[in-house]
Amino acid sequence: MRSRPRSGARATLGALTALLLAGTVLVSLPSVALAAEDVGTEEARIPSGSGADAVELDTTLYLPASASADAPAPAVVLAHGFGGSKQSVADDAADLAGRGYVVMTYSARGFGASTGQIGLDDPRYEVADLSTLIDVLAERDDVLRDGDGDPRVGVAGASYGGALSLLGAAYDDRVDAIAPQITWNSLTAALFPSQTGTVEAGTPAATPQDADAGVYKRLWAGLFFGVGSVPTGLLGQVGGGSEATTEDGGDGGPGDGGSGGGTAAAPASVPELPVDPSTLDPAAVAQALTCGRFRADICAAYQDAAATGTLTPEIAAVLDRSSPAGVLDRITAPTLLVQGTEDSLFGLGQADANARGIAATGTEVKVVWYAGGHDSQATERETAELRDLVAGWFDWHLRDEGDPARGEDPGTGFRFPAPTGLGSGLGTVQGGSQSVVAGTYPGLDDGAAAERTELAVDGPTQPVVTPAGGTPAAITTVPGLGALASALAGTAVEIPGQFATFATEPLEEAVEVVGAPTVDLAVAAPSGSATLFAKLYDVGPDGAQTLPGGLVAPLALTGLSADPTAPTEVTVTLPGIVHRFEAGHTMRVVVSSTDQAFALPAESSVYSVALAGADDGGTALAVPTVEGQAQADGGTSRWWWLLAAVVALGLLGALAGWLWGRRRRRVTSVVEPDGEDVPLRFKGVTKAYKDGFVAVRDLSFEVRRGQVLGLLGPNGAGKTTSLRMLMGLIRPTEGRISVFGHAAGPGAPVLSRLGSFVEGTGLMPHLSGRDNLTLYWAATGRPAGDAHMEEAIEVAGLGAAIDRPVRRYSQGMRQRVAIAQAMLGLPDLLVLDEPTNGLDPPQIHAMREVLRSYAATGRTVIVSSHLLSEIEQTCTHVVVMAKGQKIAQGTVEEIVGTGGAVLVGLSDPADADRAAAVLSGLPGVTVERTDEGLVADLGDRTTRAAALQALVAADVAVDQFTPRRRLEDAFLALVGEN
Repeated sequence: MRSRPRSGARATLGALTALLLAGTVLVSLPSVALAAEDVGTEEARIPSGSGADAVELDTTLYLPASASADAPAPAVVLAHGFGGSKQSVADDAADLAGRGYVVMTYSARGFGASTGQIGLDDPRYEVADLSTLIDVLAERDDVLRDGDGDPRVGVAGASYGGALSLLGAAYDDRVDAIAPQITWNSLTAALFPSQTGTVEAGTPAATPQDADAGVYKRLWAGLFFGVGSVPTGLLGQVGGGSEATTEDGGDGGPGDGGSGGGTAAAPASVPELPVDPSTLDPAAVAQALTCGRFRADICAAYQDAAATGTLTPEIAAVLDRSSPAGVLDRITAPTLLVQGTEDSLFGLGQADANARGIAATGTEVKVVWYAGGHDSQATERETAELRDLVAGWFDWHLRDEGDPARGEDPGTGFRFPAPTGLGSGLGTVQGGSQSVVAGTYPGLDDGAAAERTELAVDGPTQPVVTPAGGTPAAITTVPGLGALASALAGTAVEIPGQFATFATEPLEEAVEVVGAPTVDLAVAAPSGSATLFAKLYDVGPDGAQTLPGGLVAPLALTGLSADPTAPTEVTVTLPGIVHRFEAGHTMRVVVSSTDQAFALPAESSVYSVALAGADDGGTALAVPTVEGQAQADGGTSRWWWLLAAVVALGLLGALAGWLWGRRRRRVTSVVEPDGEDVPLRFKGVTKAYKDGFVAVRDLSFEVRRGQVLGLLGPNGAGKTTSLRMLMGLIRPTEGRISVFGHAAGPGAPVLSRLGSFVEGTGLMPHLSGRDNLTLYWAATGRPAGDAHMEEAIEVAGLGAAIDRPVRRYSQGMRQRVAIAQAMLGLPDLLVLDEPTNGLDPPQIHAMREVLRSYAATGRTVIVSSHLLSEIEQTCTHVVVMAKGQKIAQGTVEEIVGTGGAVLVGLSDPADADRAAAVLSGLPGVTVERTDEGLVADLGDRTTRAAALQALVAADVAVDQFTPRRRLEDAFLALVGEN
């Protein structure tokens, strides 16, 4: 042991070795890359213990070429997970050795080719074995030493191996640094949890535990015990055969990576079958068949727990002996705690308790949460990052200060996955591969406590039935496959009548939960006791609900009131999670009476469950939040060369594209001086295809600020092709399209000032209208505050329907959401293709007013439509196209043109004769009387303006002056002439 500098901040590896579990379910990790330097190995069987408890440990020592007596290296002991062997951590050992560490791997007693029985990390056995291995390392001259018999050594492991590293550091002060992963604080609390009461701590995932009662985690315990109880080597144990010392791969070979198939002690000579029953010891046979490789006291504790589902003092004594909880104050080795967010065996509360206990005495602690655990295998990227984190921890705390490989101070901060959330049936939409880094783990070392946001929850008092025998039971998670099972099913299965629900109002803004929320309940039970399970669902606007991580909080309640009108108030800590609840979603607290993963009461009963303080205005759901800086996870150094190659290829491609563009385009990108006054200009634009078809020919026109331009033409006129060129979706063959004076083309920055809706809505049907708008804006990469989301939603005018899935929308509703999407960010140039399709008359009128008002702010609108009457009433200017060419352009008045008939309505009918005389005196004008009033055919020499002016000059009071020639007439005439 040596004096150590205090810690700070860096990132690097570990043996996040696959670990675990109970049963045949195993968390395995991908293989690592080749070691950075040559690594040799030494196999050895090392004796440990004495008397009846003596064993031989099957070990492999990984030796880097750089380690020697002249240049000794620090050492690391890697401990495997439950059901594994030394082979489980071989890849991690090779990686660490490649970084210059002497690495010791071994199969724990009762596993692989090691002898002995499983003591469940008992300080008398497994922890003593670790000290034996440290003794071996202390005798080597190629291992760095702090003193006689004191090697510079770190210990790492996951789950079973993680608890061993904690216990080893507590009992052997020669351990200089540890990196336990996905492991327990209290095995009692892990297997008999009851998350009631309060914890006086400000940490985000602090989870209480009833010291005297708990709900037995039946499935996990059964799988856990099943791995160690396989009676391998049975004939050797009961038939007189001696125990062998076979190596991995022999008759007593270990399971691959920890599957539980390894043998504790294979027979050297197997008796011939059949065996003479008289030679067998019945007690030994029973012990071997029921307890397998477990020690007798552990086997007895399990048998009792499985039979009764009750936590007794005897069971607690066995589990507490193997728990770091009671000895954390002895740990002085800097500790990196790694815990998974998808872990129904050892949740975040276990790591939180370890962090509090170790930091209480001033020991350096860094906390890392990652997206994985016993229920979800880590990705290859996450595995590489965790290896780097653990290696960085050892680099700083095990290497000498002058060692150039020591790297940066990893600090004592907190790292967790960026919270991810769910859209309506969407899946992950936020966070992705990012991590969030905070300077400290909230609540440690007298630091600031984790902030908690209080959200009002509501719901009436509800009866909850617990069925006889606990069947049928709710299904929330499958041990070892929790996250996968949840994903496959889409949600947990709750049994009607067996649960109560309480919910918040739809969230006005997203809430990121980092840790364990709390809520106060009021419970009554006829017998005075109740077994319940609390959980927090994410409920989307469409009603779809998801249980983050498939995690539940068991509650073993005693001393309850039997009177539902005077229930007992209970504080409940919900599971620790990292999850983003999106805006518009609801947090739903569900309290159920059953869960298939736990032992349940045999007797039926009816509980009363309510929110505490319902008569005083209700209670609040307190959710922890942690501020930090998001950062994209960077992977490991072995990807840098690949990244460099990709970047180089990208640069070459960009250069080639630039040269090709220069060859093809003779017109350079020049900013036109009047660009801000002319939002859009087509100049000599032609689009021809390879087969000779010319879709657009020599098109030229411009649109000025504040105009609403209607683009008209029959099918095939080239309208959509023109709009696609404008938006950079296709390139023109000739000519230039300018947007605010800048050349428009694929990827042009100026296109960010354009909002468009062309060729269909493009909405995702399984998402709500709000989620579609949110995701569309997020894809632009621009700040959420610039979206003007509420203004766009007001344009859509869907009310509460904005939060329903788009697949339930009518065509008109989809159309309105798509228009709102085009208006996100209030673009300076708005392009809409057939915007009134599917809209009813009131909606068309409302849309007309929206577009006019939008242009009145100085923005510009372009509308392509076949509803000519709407263009006439909405647009200020028109461009008419036919067969790819422009055939007319101007104001609506100009396009309708001179001539045509007008209906003249007079304020005083007595003026009809005088008005007719005035109009008849104009060139080419003829007048006739109708029931509607005077109809004047102006011919082609008198404009409507001139006719109206003549009437006003003659002091004729005109009440109505309406053109009888509509835009449709002009359009048909123009197209017909063309």
